[in-house]
Amino acid sequence: MILDNWQKEVLETKGNIVLRSARQAGKSTVVSMKAGDFAAKNKNKTVLVIAAVERQAYLLFEKILDYMYRNHKALIKKGKDRPTKSKLQLKNGSTIYCLPTGLTGYGIRGYTVHLLIADEAAFINDEVFEALTPSLSVSKGKIILLSTPHGKKGYFYSCFQNDDFTKFHIRASDCPRHTPEFLEQEKKRMTKLAYHQEYEAEFLDELRQWFPTDLINELMVLEPNILVRKSAYFLGVDFAGYGGDENAFVVVERLSKDVLRMVEIVTTNSEQIKYNMTGDTIDRIINLDKKYNFKKIYVDDGGMGSPIFDVLLQTNNVKRKVEAINNSRRSLDRDDKRKKTLMKEDLYSNLLRLMEQHKIELLKSSELALSLKSVQYEFDDDSGRLKIFGEYTHICEGLIRAAWCIKDKSLNIYIY
Repeated sequence: MILDNWQKEVLETKGNIVLRSARQAGKSTVVSMKAGDFAAKNKNKTVLVIAAVERQAYLLFEKILDYMYRNHKALIKKGKDRPTKSKLQLKNGSTIYCLPTGLTGYGIRGYTVHLLIADEAAFINDEVFEALTPSLSVSKGKIILLSTPHGKKGYFYSCFQNDDFTKFHIRASDCPRHTPEFLEQEKKRMTKLAYHQEYEAEFLDELRQWFPTDLINELMVLEPNILVRKSAYFLGVDFAGYGGDENAFVVVERLSKDVLRMVEIVTTNSEQIKYNMTGDTIDRIINLDKKYNFKKIYVDDGGMGSPIFDVLLQTNNVKRKVEAINNSRRSLDRDDKRKKTLMKEDLYSNLLRLMEQHKIELLKSSELALSLKSVQYEFDDDSGRLKIFGEYTHICEGLIRAAWCIKDKSLNIYIY
């Protein structure tokens, strides 16, 4: 593997490291190499890889596994101690764990850690680091934090002001895999601030979080405990494209004309079902409808959602329930009649209003928390228009559609 100069420097650096990087610059590749070599060259050590949600943690862990099989295969234990999706044991006594942090890190307390690696650390709650840093004390362990920036706040940002860390700042232009032509296209597509955060890896005050963290934490009061009652249920669906994104299916219960409660979140990795994504997604919607008997099913008919929406309109059990909400253009009913202009900010503002007025209760879910916290907004300097964006918004996109049922005046719903 041909490494960039900054990647070589990361490999040679001792002690604590904090690495802010543009997307797809190669930060997880070099950190996976560093983690693998540390475990292979040091006996009886514990490496703990964490991320806010399971999927992110496992993506980095898969790179570590791949590196170990290519470079230290003889050290990997076999048989009953063979690698799992969250644990890699070596014959020298060292072990690499991979775990999602959840909302507080409570489930990963108790480890004595020699090397802690936090992927997308800017999105991990500060409470998690408060829970984990004591585990490094006795072992005199080290920390490696890697992330794309997410504002001037939190543990990840504070480490850039800490002299105990060696700091790396990697821009997309530092990575030869990003061509100048591609970056120029992205500059035209994105606002200036968004480009500077995502491709220049800058900490920015001007970009703001749409859903405040304190509000998210305050409303996350529901334990996952599905109890289907004779009530008014609604489904919001966000369809993924190819390439490993996730479909999101979010179920809400309407308790009164203006009060909602989340009931269930289902996500599917499109990479796992890419050969029959349309059929799998339709089956999931139909099965969820059998379970909840939805009043309405709100879907995105843009991109990959277009063929799915068309099939749903021909499916007897759901065709009168399904409604397309394409948040970039308009809202359509089943007869393809344009109901009204519906902008992205309408959907997001509706959910924010419900949250601020405490008219929606949220499930306790680290995936939901990450999705809500990842939503940012700014005003474009040239047009003055509001722009809402984010990198892990699929669950939130499902929720904003499901929550739109509050605005649907055509529904004659009897509340139990």
